[in-house]
Amino acid sequence: MKRFLTLIALCLLSGVCLAQPGFEPLEQVILTQRASFTIQYGGPTRAEGRSYNFTPAFFIYPDARLDKEGAEKLLADLDIQPLLDANYGTAMVINPTGDKYTEADFEVFEKLFNMFRGPGNLKVVGLGGGATFVNQVIAPRAGNQIADILTVGGKPGKEAKPVPAYVAGKNAAKVAKAYQKALREDEPLLQVVVNPDAKASLKTILEDAWKQVLGRNYRYNNYQHTHYEGAKLGEYGSYELEPYLDCEALGMKRIIVEQPTGKDTKWLWYEYWLQELLEGAPEHSVPVMVLLHGNMNDPRTQAETSGFIQVAAEDRFFVVEMEWQGSPNYQGMGHDGIETVLYQLFAKYPQLDPSRVYAEGLSAGSITATALGIKKSHVFTAVGGHSGGIFGGPFKGYTPFEPLWAEATQKRGAVEMPYCSVLGTADQVVPYIKPDNWKNNNYLNAWNAYEQMNGMEVVSELDFSADPVFAQKLEDRETIVTNKGDGITVETGQLYKGNVPLIKIVAVMDYGHWNFQPTARIMWDYFKQFRRDPETKKLIFISR
Repeated sequence: MKRFLTLIALCLLSGVCLAQPGFEPLEQVILTQRASFTIQYGGPTRAEGRSYNFTPAFFIYPDARLDKEGAEKLLADLDIQPLLDANYGTAMVINPTGDKYTEADFEVFEKLFNMFRGPGNLKVVGLGGGATFVNQVIAPRAGNQIADILTVGGKPGKEAKPVPAYVAGKNAAKVAKAYQKALREDEPLLQVVVNPDAKASLKTILEDAWKQVLGRNYRYNNYQHTHYEGAKLGEYGSYELEPYLDCEALGMKRIIVEQPTGKDTKWLWYEYWLQELLEGAPEHSVPVMVLLHGNMNDPRTQAETSGFIQVAAEDRFFVVEMEWQGSPNYQGMGHDGIETVLYQLFAKYPQLDPSRVYAEGLSAGSITATALGIKKSHVFTAVGGHSGGIFGGPFKGYTPFEPLWAEATQKRGAVEMPYCSVLGTADQVVPYIKPDNWKNNNYLNAWNAYEQMNGMEVVSELDFSADPVFAQKLEDRETIVTNKGDGITVETGQLYKGNVPLIKIVAVMDYGHWNFQPTARIMWDYFKQFRRDPETKKLIFISR
């Protein structure tokens, strides 16, 4: 994330500030209930549970106007507090402006949406008359910017924007039709679950809705801006649907490790294992992926938002995300600590393969992974990152270009390290190359350093007439159209040394500063072509 992201901005992103006394945005919000646990900027409040990334906000529309006591009873009937606690969530009960909901109440919804700065994990709940309002007004206008909708009872709407929905109550089948019409075959997260049990309690309905729909995805928007910079309703098109990490559903086990390093200091890391690999995989058979969070992020950020855990479940590799930077609770590992933890993992788990060790990070984590590939080339097989490369001058806490260039020069031709650079072209935090900023650019510095170490031609002068995206000629150029947002596209290409693609560049077009989950698969498919001989430390390329 941005180095200058403040605690206040983070609270706004998560919706926490709206729950503070004296900050109720409109008279229609009669009750705000929040998680018992507060967010601690720069680290986890507690190591267990989820991170604070994309915490859910519930907009709850009751059947009719309620007073505070009635709203408290409604939330108690829903038994929503455990969900809020487990996910740093916020719930708001929103009354109609009049005796019942009308078109005017959409303006209230829009104001609340904008006050949350374009909430990324918005769950809209409608009950009775509130369900009618959600079905007939909110879903057709804003469904593609809402993570999920839950309605109980109410009348059906004629249409809806594509949105995951759980529809319950007597008329559930009729209400569901508008939501079902908006489904797309290319997006499995778009689903509609129908529960026609008219006698089911609100608690039972919410529990089942969370299990089947609401707890499976979040939605946020990184198109043409960065999501935590905020957005107004409708400003940037459809929001991207992404899976909310569910380790149990993937067959993954998460292990939390807190290791004392001194009297009052300790390290923290998270391990992610397929159960059968943990219990009995052959020796040296399981690849290792190291994830590194962004600047002052929660150390679960990459596991929960990069897409690598989902890829690991498919391709059967081990993932570890480390608190490399340090936080109020934990000591920073730095480059040497990351290496030390890896050796400890090799000793603890003989099934891990030291010849296939990869690293990837976000933003500051990407900058750190980029440095690791040069400084710790004897440990890693390939490295990469999203939204970061190498700073051109002194920047507190990061290895600048000059010493990395010197080390790359000393190793030139003797050490080969595959490098995958992933970025958003609309990133304003670590800006992508443009005709007026490419000299000493963060990404170009990284490409050049790896060209130098790999013994390749160093392309230090860019030419945008050669390629308007990469400003140089790349092999294997490809354009990928995704199902994210309104069809976000990805441009890719590779730089070769002989017949070996030692640098891969992946540009997410018009995208801001954050992970784009489909690129986890792109990066892993690139990484898995390489091994490093555990004895000689030489790179081995396995052509697909």
